[in-house]
Amino acid sequence: MRLHRNLCFAVIDGLTLIFNEGKYADKVIQQLLKRDKRWGARDRGFVAETTYDMVRWKRLYAEIAEVKEPFDRDNLWRMFAVWATLKGIKLPDWKYFEGTPLRKIKGRFDELSKIRKFKESIPDWIDELGEKELGKAVWTKEITALNEQADVILRVNTLKTTKEKLQEVLFDSEIETEFLANYPNALKLKERANVFSTEAFKNGWFEVQDASSQLVAEFLNVKPGMRVVDACAGAGGKTLHIASLMENKGQVIAMDIYGNKLNELKRRAKRNGAHNIENRVIESTKVIKKLYDKADRVLIDAPCSGLGVLRRNPDAKWKLQPDFVEKIKTTQQDILQQYSKMVKAGGQLVYATCSILPSENQEQVAAFLKSEGGENFTLVKDKKVLAHQSGFDGFYMALLERKA
Repeated sequence: MRLHRNLCFAVIDGLTLIFNEGKYADKVIQQLLKRDKRWGARDRGFVAETTYDMVRWKRLYAEIAEVKEPFDRDNLWRMFAVWATLKGIKLPDWKYFEGTPLRKIKGRFDELSKIRKFKESIPDWIDELGEKELGKAVWTKEITALNEQADVILRVNTLKTTKEKLQEVLFDSEIETEFLANYPNALKLKERANVFSTEAFKNGWFEVQDASSQLVAEFLNVKPGMRVVDACAGAGGKTLHIASLMENKGQVIAMDIYGNKLNELKRRAKRNGAHNIENRVIESTKVIKKLYDKADRVLIDAPCSGLGVLRRNPDAKWKLQPDFVEKIKTTQQDILQQYSKMVKAGGQLVYATCSILPSENQEQVAAFLKSEGGENFTLVKDKKVLAHQSGFDGFYMALLERKA
């Protein structure tokens, strides 16, 4: 592989924004990719993947390069040299790479690879928390899996097409996919491709959604004609899945505290041909109270640490703070207590997170069931999805039933 100056500059500029100005990696990369109209798919792929790679391995590369935050441009070039060297890419004779100690880089890498927090490039506190909650053996395997690049998984929109038909249409656009056992509506891309530019996407035939995330709506047991509330809908990935499982019959009420996210859902629902979704912004507790005892099903896709989705959000490792994890647990329990009141007698509730920590998952459900607010509920079943076992994101989901 030959390194091209303009592509490497784009990566360095992106890293400056992500590391020094706290910008979100996905947003920065979106901007970078619009930088030069002459770039082909391979050029854009290089910029996106190299930037993500360096975000993912920030601690390891900085340690090998012997640089500390905040990183100036020289520091970032030194880290880039480490990245290239470890990938076996020959460094061009640019001034940024003068005097790069190639043998020392490889030696330092071998040495640091014996220490998990460096090898897996994570802050000390996340490493300690993971081991404390999951145990050493499971955490070691899980963090390795969470550092792998995520596959691109599509969820077929069954309101408009079938999995077989979508696979055929994508094949005609030179995008090869494969079915996944036990994930009825999933297609996995054999190679990364820009699926958003396809006619199939524009026509609303699919959404991009990780396989683990696709399990949540299935877990909710919805049937056509029900009244279902997605209480933390966000931009509505799971809402759209619920609408398709309900065959557009009945009512899906999508709620969130952020109106802009629900606006995005409105746009997506139109493309998906999902007509049974009604958006409601949670501006006060009144919005929730109006629905007390009225829903057949309630999904609480609770805000969480997001430690199960580090593969697709590697910058979360550096943004997440210990006090946030503590605060979010209080929020999770509050949401469970309040939103569970929307479930009618005999109805069901799913509590889900994209976290792998028992303190955000099983322990939250147990605390709820022991509380006054949870005494009318029973746990039907729960499912813990770990990345190193499933090959997909880390998730948790619990199905609770309100006594009739």
